[in-house]
Amino acid sequence: MSHNQVTPGDNASDRPLWERSGSELKHLAELRPEELYEAAEQLCRRVSGEGTGGASVARAVGRIAEALADTRSRDCATFAVDIVGRLLPPEATDRGEADRLPRSVAAKLVKAQHLRDLEPLFGELPDGMQGPAVELRACLLGELALIGSGAGRRTLDAYAERLRELGHPLARLPRTRLDIEHRFTVRVRGLGPIKTSKQLRSRFPEVPSTDSGTVAGRGAGDTRDDERAKAAARPFTAGGWACEPEARFFTLPSPLGPDDFGISFIKELPLQCLAGEGRRGSALACATTPDDVLNELFSAAYNGGVNGQGQGGAYARLHAWDSLYALMGLPADVPFLEAVRGAADHRWLRFMAFTDWFHHDTSDVAFAVLDPTRTRVTVLAATDTDVDCDVLG
Repeated sequence: MSHNQVTPGDNASDRPLWERSGSELKHLAELRPEELYEAAEQLCRRVSGEGTGGASVARAVGRIAEALADTRSRDCATFAVDIVGRLLPPEATDRGEADRLPRSVAAKLVKAQHLRDLEPLFGELPDGMQGPAVELRACLLGELALIGSGAGRRTLDAYAERLRELGHPLARLPRTRLDIEHRFTVRVRGLGPIKTSKQLRSRFPEVPSTDSGTVAGRGAGDTRDDERAKAAARPFTAGGWACEPEARFFTLPSPLGPDDFGISFIKELPLQCLAGEGRRGSALACATTPDDVLNELFSAAYNGGVNGQGQGGAYARLHAWDSLYALMGLPADVPFLEAVRGAADHRWLRFMAFTDWFHHDTSDVAFAVLDPTRTRVTVLAATDTDVDCDVLG
């Protein structure tokens, strides 16, 4: 291959690789993966040697890696991992791309490749958890867990255990998909974001208002916890939802009545998202379940905001669990199955309001959680829009 050639194959287009369509790169990956790998290698040498055009070269190399990852063969899998984990200079990518590319390539590998062709990638255990090679493999294990694959394989189990020893954040997740996660990545036709009160009522049972709920809400005390609020909001902030979520915690002087956890109670809390409630419609609350809440948290991070970026399955799962733990006020060392059992003892609400805070044009999510003592309440609300919303109403 000549010094200036970055277009593999005698019959390939004369356009440089970064201008090729995804279908063209996929075609090259299917027919001549070695040449595509060599082109990526040349591009990486160029950015390392000249130090110019790093961002555009990194994007081009990333597209090559994704095309190879999405093409079923052991060679393509090996090439894709080597490009991301070894060839691409870290200084050529910004933080966003450095996070995105390993997650994207991992997801494509798990979707396209046979497990037997991925298993050899885990033969060498890492000395540390820094670097794209380790990060890519951690994401691969996370994506495999989401499809219920990989557990029980000696090399994969050994690598996962090493990541746990090193303290990699993904390593604390279960190696198998839990039943409560059954809706992750599943899209049901007709069940998109809930934007109207009619949609909410059609899917979940509405909780009636009570006068005693109103009285109890007025007596709730605001308990600030910035770290817990940050963890609760993480699926939305990581996914780049346009507006800052609201995560709040309240305590009650006495247990809330069994029938009083509803919208009449929530409306009395000093929430930004409910400021001016009633100007454009009535608020309502419906009973829901922990798996519904966990799925919404996962989807927020997995799909990303309208102007944000999806986080990949492994990290979306991590952010969802971190958020659920924060909603219940659980320490991070509580086992996942114990958290699932505890979630059943909480009461969970979805609520909707028609205020200036919510936009009702792309995605709105609002939850309230009552702990088993019925004296602690958590509220999490998030809204996404393609309209600039630095300051919420």
